This record gives sequence, structure tokens and C-alpha cells, in this order.
Amino acid sequence: MLAELPRPILYSFRRCPYAIRARLALLLAGMGPGQDFELREVSLKAKPPELLERSAKATVPLLELTDGTVLAESMEIMQWALALPSDLPSDQATDQSNDQLAHPLLVQNDGPFKHHLDRFKYPDRYPGVDGEHHRVAAESILGDWDGQLAQGWLLGDQPSWLDWAVLPFVRQWRLADPDRFDRHGGLERLRPWLQRFEEGPELAAVMAPPWAQRQAWRSPQWVYHLALADEWRTAKACGEYSRSTRGLSLEQVGFIHASGAHQVEATFRRFYADAEAVVLLTLDPGRLDAPLRWEAAPPSDELFPHIYGPLPVGAVRLAEPFGPVPFGLAPVVP
Repeated sequence: MLAELPRPILYSFRRCPYAIRARLALLLAGMGPGQDFELREVSLKAKPPELLERSAKATVPLLELTDGTVLAESMEIMQWALALPSDLPSDQATDQSNDQLAHPLLVQNDGPFKHHLDRFKYPDRYPGVDGEHHRVAAESILGDWDGQLAQGWLLGDQPSWLDWAVLPFVRQWRLADPDRFDRHGGLERLRPWLQRFEEGPELAAVMAPPWAQRQAWRSPQWVYHLALADEWRTAKACGEYSRSTRGLSLEQVGFIHASGAHQVEATFRRFYADAEAVVLLTLDPGRLDAPLRWEAAPPSDELFPHIYGPLPVGAVRLAEPFGPVPFGLAPVVP
């Protein structure tokens, strides 16, 4: 059984509409990362072991409560944060609800609309799909929702939990083809509804730090190595990395310097702060061919991980730019 936590932990992914929905609910409930819960930004290419241990699906969002209870669906998190009725559907549920409008619209969003959205926006993931068919089907659903917005919002003249639950998905649809969305007929109410959301303080808050980090959370079960971008590119081409640290090779030192999750910033400040392009490599110890030893780094007694042999490229779970990045810029991973 998992030990009790000092505060809940939210596993999230910045761009995922389900995760945006969950973050919005927590924001509206007056909660904040760092104070009321710990936020762990997840890379979908390298999901941390802690997430895999808590959910077989390993999807985000996932909220682990202080007593070990795991809420693995965005609507469960929304219900918990906003104290909504427990009979509302989760992402995959089809339970009946007394609300004659909210329940079917939410099920339609999480079911057919998301189905068409994925196949239109990501055709490479679904070979053989007819993108135009899914576009037309999704636009038909949006047209129906437009008719529900006579008072400006889905359940009246004020925003409700249903608006916050659906808007992240409509936003994602528009991002797939903004020009067509903006000129498509029959969405005269839906467009300003979405625009208010896109320009509103709630979305701005949950899409920026500390609600949405630009770099993935670092698991203490992994180890980390800072590398110059050009040296990492060379390593990828030959299949293994053999630099010990900046300016020194594995052959010169005898091992590759690495860092624990809590040591990366200090290592960067000491050795790489003036470098132009630095990459943080996330290493899975279980994929290393060489011994990994935690040893003191003179002149201090602090223990650091040292890898006594070349680093196979396959042991690198994630490579992402590291260092000060102006907010709003998306660095390209080398």
C-alpha cells in the first residue's frame, strides 16, 4: 500500500485537453500547485515510473490524494475539486444523470466529438481514416452545441462546470484548422464562447507556470546528465555517448558524471550556465550496460551517480533542451 502523502499529487501534461480540464477545476476550486498539491508535468514519451505504478493506463491527468486514493479520470478530478454530483460521467462512463442537458452533452464531447477530433487532427495515428468524414461529423456536433448557447453559456448566462469541461476540446479542434473554424457557418454563438475562454484569465493561468511546466518533472528513480547539444547529436548518430562532462571524455575521467533529480540545477549553474545549447538527458538505470555507482564528489561529501562505461542511446528516455528559455518560446529538441 502506498504511504500517505503530505499533499495530493497531480500528474499532468500541458497540452492535453483532459489535463487542462482538471487544472481548470482545481483553479476554480481555489487550489494551486505548490500550496495545495504537487504538480508533476509528464512527458508522454517518457512517463515516470511513479505514474506507471499508480495507473495501468498511465494516462494524464491523474490525481493521487493524501490517503493514496487515485483519481485517474479528468471528470473524477473535476468532481472532487468542485464537489459535483457523483453520478456525472467520468471520461469513459455512461452512468445516467438527472441533468437532462449536461449529461448527454458531456458524453457526446468525451465520446463522438473526441473520436472525430483525434482522427481529423492526427490522421497519421489512424491509417486509412477519411479525414473529411470526421471533419464534417465534428462540425455537425459543434453546430448542435451552438444552439445551446442562446444565453452565452451551455447551462445559462454564467459559465458552469460543463463549459470548463468541454471548452478545452473545442479549443483543440480550432487549433487543428483555425481558418476553417473562423469562417465556418453556423457557429455564430460558439465562436465568441470559445474566444472568451481563449482570452480569459483562467486558461492563461493553467497554461503557464506553475500550472503548466515547460520541462518534464524529474523522477528520483531516474538519473540525469547534462550534455552539449552537438555532442548529443554525435552520440545519436553512432549509438552511444562517451562524454564524462563538459570538456572531458569518458576515457579521460573513467566514468560519466550524472546527477540525481535534485542536483540538475546546481550542476547546470556550475558547469553549463554559459553554454549556448544544453540538453538534459533522462536516463533509465535499468537500461544501462555499465555499472552505476553513487559516489562522493570532492571536495564535498555529496553523492552523485557515476556511470562506469559508455551510455547507450537506448538508455536515454528523454532528451530536452535545458536552461533559461524565454516564456512563450518552444525550444526544438536536438
